[in-house]
Amino acid sequence: MSDNKPLRVLFCMAINQNFMDAPREEQLDVWAAFGDMWHGIHDMEGVEVIGNMDDDQSMVGPSDGYPWTTYLLADVADYDTVVACCNLFRSTAVGEGPYKLWRYAKVEARTGRELIVQRV
Repeated sequence: MSDNKPLRVLFCMAINQNFMDAPREEQLDVWAAFGDMWHGIHDMEGVEVIGNMDDDQSMVGPSDGYPWTTYLLADVADYDTVVACCNLFRSTAVGEGPYKLWRYAKVEARTGRELIVQRV
């Protein structure tokens, strides 16, 4: 018997120094690309977004890792779909220039399963 439950994935996202150093117009292009990536995850087949959390009001400057800038929690059908979500950072163009989103932001996907604690 197969138990194909979705993966519980916490996408940890960080804005890096390249974004902080960019001129305002470039930052606006990055924000638009970030929105494309964000909605791309939400709209991807096999992804059910549960919620998100943003540290933007209590954190100033770039993130090198924890604490991350923002988090997105989702149930994801399989590992290949997790990879496809992360690949949006590699493939989403920023403005008309040569750069992709990964120049300005990064993602780490923490993958596990939903914890269910049985009552005794």
